[in-house]
Amino acid sequence: MPNHSTHLYQSQAKNEEWKNANSVYDFTVKDLDNQDVKLDKYKGKVLIIVNVASKCGFTKGNYKELNELYAKYKDQGLAVLGFPCNQFGHQEPGCEVDIKEFLKKNGVEWDVFAKIDVNGDNAIPLYSWLKNKEKGTLIDAIKWNFTKFLINKQGMPVARYAPNKSPMEFENEIKAELEK
Repeated sequence: MPNHSTHLYQSQAKNEEWKNANSVYDFTVKDLDNQDVKLDKYKGKVLIIVNVASKCGFTKGNYKELNELYAKYKDQGLAVLGFPCNQFGHQEPGCEVDIKEFLKKNGVEWDVFAKIDVNGDNAIPLYSWLKNKEKGTLIDAIKWNFTKFLINKQGMPVARYAPNKSPMEFENEIKAELEK
């Protein structure tokens, strides 16, 4: 039977694997049906990766604008990847069924994944890597729902936007990445 320190070391090693990643394409995440999704399926696309919540003051505007941007640029290679997160004010309390219903009611056609943690010991490796590559102001932690990362066609973050920055405010940056 392995001792506690061996288990802890293995756990820490697994949590540190993100440090070896070269791009978002090196990560696998879970979808809303708990199935693995390899992010290399998005190779060559420009991505917006965002932690979402259904009961946040930023929800209505962000979902509306992300829907608009996705509809406008999906044929040019834009993908939006939403990650529900309940770490901020418990504003994503629902289970996967509730989240799917919310997405349906709000006409979301872009990809939304299983509910995750973006900060702390249980943060998924993708978010540990994103925070390390595109640091925030003052602290690297995700500060609230709807922190947005713009990812270029090579799978590298090129910008990080605060929750209060609306998606339409960086449309020009999205277009510039799509045109590269």
